[in-house]
Amino acid sequence: MKQLGLFVLLIIMSHFSQAQTGIIKGRVFNVLNNESIMFGNVFLEGSTSGTTTDIDGNYELSGLEPGLYNVTFSYVGFKEQTKYEIQVSNSKPAIINVGMEEYTKDLEEVVVKASPFRKTEESPVSLRSVGVAEIQRNPGGNRDISRVIQSLPGVTSTASFRNDLLIRGGAPNENRFYLDDVEVPNINHFATQGASGGPNGLINVDFIREVDFFSGAFPANRGNALSSVFNFKQKDGRDDRIGLTATVGASDAGITVEGPIGEKTTFLVSTRQSYLQFLFDAIGLPFLPTYNDYQYKFKTRFDQKNELTFIGLGALDQFKLNLDNNDEPYQRYLLDNLPVNEQWNYTWGAVYKRYRENGYTTFVLSRNMLNNTAKKYQDNEETQENLTLDYKSQEIENKLRLENTQRNGEYKITYGVGYEFVKYNNSTFNKITTPFGVQTIDYFSEFDIHKYNFFGQVSRKMLDERLILSLGLRGDGNSYSEEMNNPLTQLSPRFSVAYAVNERMSLNFNVGRYYQLPPYTVMGYQEEGRFVNKDNNVQYINNNHVVAGIEYNTKTSSKITLEGFYKLYNNYPFLLRDSLNLANLGGDFGVIGNEPVVSNKKGRTYGVEALFQQRLYKGFYGILAYTLGWSEFEDKNGNFAPSSWDSRHIINLTAGKRFGKNWEVGLNWRYQSGLPFTPYDEEASALISNWDIRGTGIRDYNLLNTSRLKGQTGLDVRVDKKWFFNKWSLNLYLDIENIVSNPVDESILILEEDENGNPIINGDSYQLVPLQNTLNSTIPTIGIVISI
Repeated sequence: MKQLGLFVLLIIMSHFSQAQTGIIKGRVFNVLNNESIMFGNVFLEGSTSGTTTDIDGNYELSGLEPGLYNVTFSYVGFKEQTKYEIQVSNSKPAIINVGMEEYTKDLEEVVVKASPFRKTEESPVSLRSVGVAEIQRNPGGNRDISRVIQSLPGVTSTASFRNDLLIRGGAPNENRFYLDDVEVPNINHFATQGASGGPNGLINVDFIREVDFFSGAFPANRGNALSSVFNFKQKDGRDDRIGLTATVGASDAGITVEGPIGEKTTFLVSTRQSYLQFLFDAIGLPFLPTYNDYQYKFKTRFDQKNELTFIGLGALDQFKLNLDNNDEPYQRYLLDNLPVNEQWNYTWGAVYKRYRENGYTTFVLSRNMLNNTAKKYQDNEETQENLTLDYKSQEIENKLRLENTQRNGEYKITYGVGYEFVKYNNSTFNKITTPFGVQTIDYFSEFDIHKYNFFGQVSRKMLDERLILSLGLRGDGNSYSEEMNNPLTQLSPRFSVAYAVNERMSLNFNVGRYYQLPPYTVMGYQEEGRFVNKDNNVQYINNNHVVAGIEYNTKTSSKITLEGFYKLYNNYPFLLRDSLNLANLGGDFGVIGNEPVVSNKKGRTYGVEALFQQRLYKGFYGILAYTLGWSEFEDKNGNFAPSSWDSRHIINLTAGKRFGKNWEVGLNWRYQSGLPFTPYDEEASALISNWDIRGTGIRDYNLLNTSRLKGQTGLDVRVDKKWFFNKWSLNLYLDIENIVSNPVDESILILEEDENGNPIINGDSYQLVPLQNTLNSTIPTIGIVISI
């Protein structure tokens, strides 16, 4: 009630006046060579206000009332650009730097109008761009890009409170992330080692300018991905003075500081700390997760042709048990099977860009590290005899990439090379249950490998740019084994074509082969001092991906797309211990792939996606997406069976309306067909020798994914109110997740207890009963964002 009272109090602060001192400013330049565009036109959409750039390409629109604006940039011989939903406030200028693309034909009097939706020559299909405003206001998204992406077509979500990205039927470990050209292995707290998911996002949305999401047609300079590539583009720090943004959200509080350092350098620095442990303790959950993270960006622009950027991202995640919360059967179940976990990671990188007359060269040097530990004791009694899990692992990557981009007439050419030095170690002690009884896994493993790649892509525009062709080639190799050391064995060609039927409609196509290295957990597994999976001839996973689509852009900044896709996988790792395809794992906490495998299984995913997207137009915006898809991988008998991500129908509707006095209301409704799951082997699960070790049920993989959950529905609603004062601004929001929802998680097995709370025993087995998991409860959040 106190939070509600605060919300009402702040809403009635209407007597505060707001001055019209908002500013939009920045620089307009040729995206290819960074040369300034002088006397370019800059104007506010839907108004007569505008200006022109000066001889250095700089512009400024001042005296603006706080709010959202669409700004259009144009110049003769260049493609017109519109930047949508630029937030203007009195507290700081909105800095919008715009790189414009030159038209390849000689033009003297023509301004070429570009689509309001991003499309590249290399990736004319399966590319979606998400702006920062869309991330910040997404209902139920909690300012987390992974959750916002779930509103787009082709994206499946798990039934629990996780951020696993399941793109076009692929597994969570098939995605790659880049932050200002620096690869970041994971973007979530409490990451699943060997995959990419987790419950909370790691990237601070206050740093983000735009996100490019590729669900296919990957450019050749982005490798080691089978399902998606994310390019996170960060904004530059403000250049006028020191500024501050403070946030309080659903699970954490944070602070971001930005500003200039001298005349040529700007910076952004942030840190966040969670308070989930207090909330979980208050509501009686028996585990206490805490996380801290930091992020920074320093950018120096030496001159018009040279710039250097340093970026960093890191986290410390701790997961402890609250043994006092053990009154209910479900609490005791969680305490019996959850380990104590500590994980930390970081990514540091430097990006140097050197521009020249017809292109630019990019040098990227980076290092990332993951340190992951977990311990579990039987009955949570910390004695050596009760130890069932003691896991320690580190993954370290040092990377260098040299990349050149240039345009020669109607040709765009990109080529480069990459090198990585990788160190991995793993110490595992784990008591597991098998059909032959309890088995102890106990080993230490470490290896160093060299990874290397080359890539090139050539694109050409023809028929007055109505036809665009792009051909790319990439090769990847490493020193782990003879089977993988020759990059010519892992050649991945790709080809795209886009044809503009008219100024609003285009036909697009892409076909490509992509390779991905198995997780380091697979490569590092040992038995009796030997790398088992190296002896088993583990190989790169590959898939052949075909996408075709049609796109129509309307007159009101909206588009309609229809795409069909087909992916055929080869050499997917098959887990010998559980007789299970690795593609079915990764949507839960822990580690995947830390066991014997063979690379001999196939998979296939295919489907159709439809999208209607409306940019902000007369106060309205929205996305309506529908996906019809199949995801199937071979089982132990070589037959195709539904994967754990085989959701047949996915419908997402995200819509919102901006009202006067800076009010905004949005909703997110979703429906998803039930995901398959493998039922428990109740007889094996109930054995005392098994349950005492695992504390949870054992799957019957002879019945792999033969059961299916009910369809999932949900409705999230968000209300925003913003106040703009002379020197600062306040954003208050109420976000209610799962206003309407149905519990869809699978029932779990727990011990049946007598009236004294003791487990009931029948011979050599416990008596087990099912318990419905109801995690999808309504979650209200009041959030505050203050900018100074």
